Amino acid sequence: MTELPSVLILHGNDEFAISGHIKRICASLGDSSNAELNIARFDGRLGLDFEALNTAINAAPFLAARRVVVLLHPVSAFAPARKKVVEQPEQPPKTTNDAQPDEEEITDDHRPFPRKKFIDLLDKAQPTTSIILAEHDQLKGDHWLLKWAAARPPSGNRAEVHVYNLPTHLEMPRWIESETRKLGGKIEPGAAARLSDMIGEDPRITAQELGKLLTYVNYARPITMADVEKVGITSAPGKIFDLVDALGLGDGTKAQKVLHQLLEDEEPFALWGMVIRQFRLLLQAREMLDAGASLPQIQSTLKLHSYVAPKVTSQAKRFSLPALESIYHKLLEIDEGAKTSQVPLDLALDLLVVDLARK
Repeated sequence: MTELPSVLILHGNDEFAISGHIKRICASLGDSSNAELNIARFDGRLGLDFEALNTAINAAPFLAARRVVVLLHPVSAFAPARKKVVEQPEQPPKTTNDAQPDEEEITDDHRPFPRKKFIDLLDKAQPTTSIILAEHDQLKGDHWLLKWAAARPPSGNRAEVHVYNLPTHLEMPRWIESETRKLGGKIEPGAAARLSDMIGEDPRITAQELGKLLTYVNYARPITMADVEKVGITSAPGKIFDLVDALGLGDGTKAQKVLHQLLEDEEPFALWGMVIRQFRLLLQAREMLDAGASLPQIQSTLKLHSYVAPKVTSQAKRFSLPALESIYHKLLEIDEGAKTSQVPLDLALDLLVVDLARK
């Protein structure tokens, strides 16, 4: 475990790759029962409690060589607040530099704690703790987190940065071939291209479907195009659209029926990833629609497959922006509850569908 850095910054729009990196690190802690006692998770979108974070980072490992603290969406914890409009005499414009944490204390009152205090916490963290900062968007090169990591000395609390971005439509077939090899199987180039056309640029769903295909061929031969067509690879993503359609129309009976069909075929956490992704796309598409964006602009900006873009746009029109923001916040709360074992995920999905169908 000594090879792990003190701080690991993972950023980019490939949530599947970032999640996989985090899982590998957590798995390296050893026995799962003890490992869970040495893992603490936080989400910057839900706000940060400095004392809780400080305690988690500086606690001693329990029956293990190391602890891991995961902070998802750290940037959201320090997002600028909306300023109140107050009439004041004209002042010369002030310049700000996002790369200088020290200057943030002037306007940090809206944050759970100042950015400088957060940096100090990273600098002075226990050497037996690895802190993972995971941002599901690519940070700009001059972002304060990246500049801090680059300035770290070779000795002391070492920081590493990894960028994970989704493969493009042209890159996806090669990604599929590579992922199939990692899973212990093979796939014909034509089958990889067909699978890419059917799913689009979604590594999480693609990896899940590759697992099904490899089980179908029993890892005994390469996956063919006929296998891709026969296994019905688009069934789960297609049913997710059916589920959201039913919710948009307020048809609770149909929504629950589709959900239960999905739960029969999919693992709850795999299904959960699809649901979160779908509503995140709807939220982004709704924001773009309200700003006057066209379908081609939405497809290009969100990097959607030509088959998926019209469906996402059509569904986004059935929800208001405030409604989608409320739903997404509820999804974050359920996600946190599921990870801390407060509510079984399949039950949480059922309750969510009932709740949304009433609105």
